Amino acid sequence: MRFPALIALVLGAIVACAFAPLDAWWAAFPALALWMALVHAAPTMRQALWRGWAFGVGHFTINDNWIQHAFTFQDQMPPVLGYAAPFALALYLAVYPMIAAGLAWRVRRARIDTAWVLFFAAAWIASEWLRSWVFTGYAWDPLGVAWLGLPLDDMALLARDIGTYALSGVFVLFAGALLLAARRRRALPVAVVALLLVQVVRGALDVPPSQATTAPRVVTVQPDVPQDQRGESDQAMMLARLVRLSGRPGAVPRLVLWPEGVIRDFIEDDYPLWVYGDTSPWATRARMASVLGPRDLLMTGGTALQFDRRGDVATATNSVFVLDHRARILRRYDKAHLVPYGEYLPMPWLLRPLGLSRLVPGDMDFLPGPGPRTLNLPGFGAIGVQVCYEIIFSGHVTDRARRPRMIFNPSNEAWFGTWGPPQFLRQAQLRAIEEGLPIVRATPNSNTSVISADGEVLGNVPHHRAGAIDLPLPPARPPTLFARVGNAMAAIVALLLCAGAIAMRRRRG
Repeated sequence: MRFPALIALVLGAIVACAFAPLDAWWAAFPALALWMALVHAAPTMRQALWRGWAFGVGHFTINDNWIQHAFTFQDQMPPVLGYAAPFALALYLAVYPMIAAGLAWRVRRARIDTAWVLFFAAAWIASEWLRSWVFTGYAWDPLGVAWLGLPLDDMALLARDIGTYALSGVFVLFAGALLLAARRRRALPVAVVALLLVQVVRGALDVPPSQATTAPRVVTVQPDVPQDQRGESDQAMMLARLVRLSGRPGAVPRLVLWPEGVIRDFIEDDYPLWVYGDTSPWATRARMASVLGPRDLLMTGGTALQFDRRGDVATATNSVFVLDHRARILRRYDKAHLVPYGEYLPMPWLLRPLGLSRLVPGDMDFLPGPGPRTLNLPGFGAIGVQVCYEIIFSGHVTDRARRPRMIFNPSNEAWFGTWGPPQFLRQAQLRAIEEGLPIVRATPNSNTSVISADGEVLGNVPHHRAGAIDLPLPPARPPTLFARVGNAMAAIVALLLCAGAIAMRRRRG
């Protein structure tokens, strides 16, 4: 075969089209199957690794093209670099499909058989799990998310049991079954069709949790504020828009939710006066609290500062504040999983001398918080918080010691272009399925939504529109198997696949 690496590159790009907004799953399965065959046909380990890496370069360059948009908001970084950034990131991320390809090639035999496909699926699970935490992790769009783009998305409900990374392995199994079906080997194709039918029946028979008649309401707001309209001079306009869209108090308690990255004024007391400029933290909070009744609460993104002994700003946190109708701050959550190049610059000792900086305005790196925390809110109970990027990390979105009844996911996706926001929404849907918890998202201008514990989008404000969603707080499910076990399920499924493959090989000699 001529140019196998180039073919692998193209196949990787095609598989990337399985994700939102294209949802071309019908092309992804045969493309993934052809790449698996290409890996199997490699004459040497070096060639297998090369074909795996080329696949990853094509896949991640297309899938992460939204990163280019971020470069338009940082004056210190030339926008032209944005067109190279997805490709540069893909050069690293391609290492993980390369690992999967190398592991699969190592256990291949003369012909592609069911055992080899099982090994390949296990290797893919391991590689995606590694990608989720190595160098702080980049867990964007594992293959399992693509199940939500299918007309029959019942396979995504399997995430309740096995989680996202093992669900990605199932995607590989389906592609492998297609490969085996072309070779007239029927065992695995029949098995995956049976699994699909079981999930369809399971989805049809599933009884959603009942909605309490006395459930409080959630009001999540999208002001439609672009990234380049968030300077200090625009705060009064943005605050007025948020207040107008938040509605008025009613007979039922409301949890009003505002996005990340819109409130730029500092709202905590006891900072040095020079920090506030011509604003007053109390006056800002009073304006925010004007939308609340006595039983209402407001959760909003904001920034908290910490100072050194000289009164200089030492560090900042990307935070969520909880306010009551008296404009008091009741709780605060600090984001733990920060965005590299967005909220901090990795290896600043190397990158700053080269003229590189963060991709969003500002020079101060943020300090990470302690991790997932559940906030106990009067009248609303246990509420979890995951700020923006944090929600993509499967198995790390809740405090396991104090399970919440809902997760609030304020986000700032205005710098994600047009591809990033719908992909982000799909990943939040899969977190809801995994944990059996509703997730409510608030963003400045894209896909503010209320997601049920089954991953269904109950309400959505589309891209580049202002609006709000006012719905009863969706009920949670009992803890799922994945909620109890976490990402150990990925290891369990991978080991079961390997055990099944070894048993097949031994039986056949």
